[in-house]
Amino acid sequence: MRPNSYLMKAALSGAVGGLLFGFDIAAVSGFIDPVVRAFHLSDFGKGATVAIATIGTVIGCFVAGVIGQRLGARTAMRYAAALYLLAALGTALSVNWPMILVTRFLGGLGLGSATVLGPVYITELSPALWRGRLVGLFQLNVVAGFLVGYTSNYLVRLARFGPLEWRIMIGVAMIPGLLFFAALFGIPESPRWSAARERMRDALAVLTLAGAPNPQAELAEIQTALTSEHAIAHEPVFRRKYRFPLFLAISIGAFNQLAGINAVLYYQGSIFKAAGFSQLSGDLQAIAIGLTNFLFCLVGMSVIDKFGRKSLLLVGAVGTFLCLSGVAWIFISHTHQAALLALLVTYIAFFSMSQGAVIWVYIGEVFPTSVRSKGQGVGSASHWIMNTLIAFAFPVLAARLGAGMPFVFFAAFTLLQFIVVALFYPETKGQTLEQLQQKLVRS
Repeated sequence: MRPNSYLMKAALSGAVGGLLFGFDIAAVSGFIDPVVRAFHLSDFGKGATVAIATIGTVIGCFVAGVIGQRLGARTAMRYAAALYLLAALGTALSVNWPMILVTRFLGGLGLGSATVLGPVYITELSPALWRGRLVGLFQLNVVAGFLVGYTSNYLVRLARFGPLEWRIMIGVAMIPGLLFFAALFGIPESPRWSAARERMRDALAVLTLAGAPNPQAELAEIQTALTSEHAIAHEPVFRRKYRFPLFLAISIGAFNQLAGINAVLYYQGSIFKAAGFSQLSGDLQAIAIGLTNFLFCLVGMSVIDKFGRKSLLLVGAVGTFLCLSGVAWIFISHTHQAALLALLVTYIAFFSMSQGAVIWVYIGEVFPTSVRSKGQGVGSASHWIMNTLIAFAFPVLAARLGAGMPFVFFAAFTLLQFIVVALFYPETKGQTLEQLQQKLVRS
């Protein structure tokens, strides 16, 4: 049985928030150097300009978890989309560096909310058989955003807009923002959120329209799970019984960034420049990386429900470790610079089919309905806290210790990730959310 059009429309609408995420990171990778030149920023200022949005994202993760639990993911996503739209416009019209910091922070709030609410919405809507692939649509939109953003940067650069260049790069982000906002007005609320509010007729209607094999039985299972956990609307997630799901969500979020992915994506222009590439050739390399990211995310999505989440994470950790070690050696030895693109492309391929395809699926699966939005917020916050620290520190450390040392750091953590996943991570494929709740929530 394949997902019907109703389910696909709802899942794709919730996933468009990922397009914002990817496009924004791509836009920053293109506009950061022109902003540094326009406002005469130091390495500290450069790192702060990138990191300020991720600080907003961390806060957005926690806020979205609470609001999403109360209002539902669909309604909360509408607020997130509107906030991001206003922030993109404000950044494009900024008259000084402090204004850029403020608007980037607000944009981060919207992005953080989207990374929590989109996966939660799709997780709670999807049948177990298709959940991995449908939640994977969020990550597919992320990497599509990268590809579209890198291409946009390249075309804007070719057009030679001069001082307006960076404003146009970030202003174009309003287009996916509008797409996301509009898409959210034609989808239902999550059936599990409705059931938690005792709106059983609404929940049953959505389960039926979404193509659940036995809507009545699934609704009964949801009700039993809610009752057995004594679920309440405002239950806190930081409780002893949720210690294992919290460990899984926080660790996978942190390892995602400790593999260096967003540092490479944010600063790839500087990385290629350090290896001797020109700005325009660096933009073309970025498009190649974006295309690889997209294609191998498709590979990961196509096998995630067959091979499982844990197997993909283990294979990906080995591949990214080898590639990052090679990049570190290029910069430390100052040799074989021609191999840099091939190593980074291969690194992106391994990351995309593993961590990239798994993270949002896994975080949403390991928490019960009563705290899923809050749990997704915690996992996403872990991801963005690490992203913030790395985004801020990368240019400073690369300047002071050499371009190779950050990659040594990233390689070491991918090795640690392999060990932790192998020893502690359970497989979640093919199980309903309520079955996973029974296994992972411990009294």
